[in-house]
Amino acid sequence: MNSGIKKYRDFLNMKPGAPIYQKEFGFYVLDRWKKEGHIDDDTDLAELFGYDEPGDYRLRGLGWTEAAFAPWFETKVLEDRGEYELVQDRAGRHLLCFKGRRSGFMPEFTAHPVTDARSWEENCKWRLDPQSPLRRAAVENAKKEALRSVKEGKVITQQAVGGYMYLRSLIGPADLPYMFYDNPDLIHDCMRTWLTLLDGVIAEYQKVVSIDIIALAEDICYNHGPLISPDMMREFLFPYYQQLLTNIKRRQLDKNRQLHFFVDTDGYAVPVIPLYRELGMDYMSPFEVASGCDVTEIGRLYPDLRISGGFDKRILAQGKEAIDREVDRIMPVMYERGGYIPTCDHGVPAEVNFASYMHYRQRMLEYS
Repeated sequence: MNSGIKKYRDFLNMKPGAPIYQKEFGFYVLDRWKKEGHIDDDTDLAELFGYDEPGDYRLRGLGWTEAAFAPWFETKVLEDRGEYELVQDRAGRHLLCFKGRRSGFMPEFTAHPVTDARSWEENCKWRLDPQSPLRRAAVENAKKEALRSVKEGKVITQQAVGGYMYLRSLIGPADLPYMFYDNPDLIHDCMRTWLTLLDGVIAEYQKVVSIDIIALAEDICYNHGPLISPDMMREFLFPYYQQLLTNIKRRQLDKNRQLHFFVDTDGYAVPVIPLYRELGMDYMSPFEVASGCDVTEIGRLYPDLRISGGFDKRILAQGKEAIDREVDRIMPVMYERGGYIPTCDHGVPAEVNFASYMHYRQRMLEYS
């Protein structure tokens, strides 16, 4: 068992004062650092910044920020608009992009694949079959890698798109709240299909491994709180989550294995913590500071909640003294508490200079 695996297991066990697992949430600054000559395409960021070896193996194929279609929609240009182009992405959404550039910015979504029951059936539902040949081949390959990872002692994490994120990718964030009222039967059919897909695929994995973490990408919050009401969450999401969790626990090969329920949501997440805890949620990220999340206060209120994230990306751009103040405010408290993985509260922004980030990493390594 490598040190990364041990640290990650200590994190899950919330071991106070244990060496802290080192990783990063993501980056938007790499192109800048390459232009400035600090790194190149061959740079090993894990070695440079002192990140630990992966502590878990992630079973994928069930989506993350979009519905897990198999096959995907054809990606194609629908319309040339001069310096922009209208594109259909693999999730069937129409988005306005800079010509020749599809990532690194937030596109304008102009249409989503589901507008009514007919478009749901014709465009999407058949792409979510757990028994499709494309999906089954991927599952068989993942089962082999998962078995190897178990022998190494790694934590087995099942990643999947959460119900809200899934519905939003199908219907769109503006139209979805209306659909809860105008066509609740369609929402429930979408969620039954979500459950059938996740449950069917995870059942295949559970023939050979036990699941340690079920991780759902939800993004159900904005900067002032949840995007839908608690009543909507309990009606349209929670029954399907509860059934999925119950089924996973029932099928575990290791009947004594604790199943951790991990929710990933941007925005001000504090109001939804007690809601998800009704289902047993015990792990959350990334706790965006600009939205009002403070991991030291959240850690105090919920002493058994595993926390990842919570380091203000804006402070990384303010220089060494500001970084030191935030490190000294957060890290001694969370180190003694346990159950914390510090990362930037989203991708490291382009405003962060290399020297400042390297200083941040050196400070983090004091707790490694």
